[in-house]
Amino acid sequence: MVYEIPKITLLPFTKLWIKKIEGTENLPKAPFIIAANHSSYMDHFALCNIVVPKYNKKLHFLAKKEHFDRFFERMWHIYAGAIPLDRQAGGKKALKWAMKALKQGKIIGIYPEGTRTLNGKIQQGKTGIARLALASKVQVVPVGITGNFEILPKGSYIPKLKKATVNIGKPLDFSNHFKKRVTKKLLRQITATIMKEIAKLSNQKYKK
Repeated sequence: MVYEIPKITLLPFTKLWIKKIEGTENLPKAPFIIAANHSSYMDHFALCNIVVPKYNKKLHFLAKKEHFDRFFERMWHIYAGAIPLDRQAGGKKALKWAMKALKQGKIIGIYPEGTRTLNGKIQQGKTGIARLALASKVQVVPVGITGNFEILPKGSYIPKLKKATVNIGKPLDFSNHFKKRVTKKLLRQITATIMKEIAKLSNQKYKK
C-alpha cells in the first residue's frame, strides 16, 4: 500500500514534464537492465514512467551511497528500491545485490556515467554495467533522455515547465561474450557499445 499511493499520485504528476515516450514496443520480458544517460534527478521519474505502468514493478536503481546521507533523500531512495553503491569500494556489494534482484525477476536501472552531467552532454561510461550484464546474463535496454537537463540541471531544485522526450532502444544481447574471459578490454568494449546506443537515442555522439 505504501508503494501504491505514490504510484497513483506521483508518477502521473511527473508526466507533466514528459512530452513523449517512444519505443515501448522494445521492452522485453523482465528481468533486464535499463541503462540511460543522466543529466537530472528528473531522469528517475522518466524511467519509472516506463517501467511501473507496464510491469507494475519498482525500478531498482543503483545509487551512490552519498544519496543516503540526508534524511529525505534516503527516504526517497529507500522507497524507490535504490541500491547503495560505494564507488570507493568498487561497488562489489551493490553489484552482488543487483545480481540477486535480477535473479528474482526484478528490473535494475543504471546510469553508466555514474553521476549527472554538468553541461548536458553525455560522459564516459563506467564498466560496472558491463560487469553486471555479463554476470547476470540479462539484456540491457538502452534509453536516451532529452530535455531533462533544461528542466532540472544539477544544482537546481525547482523544475522548469519544459518537456522531455524518452527514447527506448532495442535490447542489447551480449550472450556471445558470456563464455569469454572477462578482461578490461572486453568490459570497455561492452560499455562503449551500450553508451553509443544511449548517445544515439539522446541525439548525441559518444566519443570515448
